[in-house]
Amino acid sequence: MLQHYALVLEYCGTKYSGWQRQIHSKSVQEVLENALSQIANQKIQVVCAGRTDAGVHATAQVVHFSTTAVRKLQAWVLGTNAHLPNDIKISCAYQVDVNFSARFSALYRRYQYVIYQHKTSSALWYERSTWFNQNLDILGMNEACQYLLGEQDFSVFRSSQCQSLSTNRNIHHAYFTQKNAFIIFDIQGNAFLHHMVRNIVGSMLEVGLSKRTPQWIQTLIAKKDRTLAGQTAPAQGLYLIEVGYPEHLGIKAYQYVPFIHH
Repeated sequence: MLQHYALVLEYCGTKYSGWQRQIHSKSVQEVLENALSQIANQKIQVVCAGRTDAGVHATAQVVHFSTTAVRKLQAWVLGTNAHLPNDIKISCAYQVDVNFSARFSALYRRYQYVIYQHKTSSALWYERSTWFNQNLDILGMNEACQYLLGEQDFSVFRSSQCQSLSTNRNIHHAYFTQKNAFIIFDIQGNAFLHHMVRNIVGSMLEVGLSKRTPQWIQTLIAKKDRTLAGQTAPAQGLYLIEVGYPEHLGIKAYQYVPFIHH
C-alpha cells in the first residue's frame, strides 16, 4: 500500500547545479533521492515546491514522494540525513494525503535575497550573500517595491529559459530591510517565474544606486521588455525561506536566513 510523505529540507546550493536532476552535473534532487532510496530500499522520486537555480540556497524547501516502504517519520529525517552530505539536511517529515502536492498545494513561496554591503568582501559570507561595496538608497528601493505588489504580468523579469505558460504572478509583499552590514530583500508571491527574484533585485539595485527612479520599476513592468531591465543578480544571495500551505494540512515550512535573523 502506498504511503505518502512530505519533507522540509534546507540546503546550501553552492556545490550543486540547482535543484533539478541533471545528466552531467550533481543536483540537490539527485542527492536527496539517492539518500531516500537507501532508507526505503527502493527507488524514490520527489517533487519539490519550487525549483532553485545553481548556487541558490533554501532554508525551507518542501518535497513530496510516495512509497510502499513503511517507516517512522523520525527514520525519514534522521536516517536520510545520515546518508546526506553536510550541505543538504531534512528538518522535518509529515505523512500526507494522496492528494497533497508540494508544488500544487502551495499557496505561496517566499524568498530572501541577502546583500553584504561593505567596503571589502567577506571571507565568511561570500558564498551565502552578494557583496556590494556601494551605498544603496533603501528608502528609494522600498518605494519602488510598491509597484511590484498585486497580480501583474511580470514578463520583464522573466528569463529567456522560462517555460511557464503564464507570466502573471501575484506578489503579496516585497521590501528591503537592513541589519548591520546585511541588506535583505524579502518577497512573497503565489509563484515566481524563472530568475524572477534575481532579475527584480538586479533592477532594484539600479534604483538603489540612484541611476533610476523608483517609478522606473512601474515603467518596466508596463513595457514587458526584459532587455530594458537590470542585470540578473548573482545566485548566491538568494534563499527560498518559506512555502505556505492551507492551515488544515499542518505543514510548517518556514525559516529565516539563519545567520541574519538569530
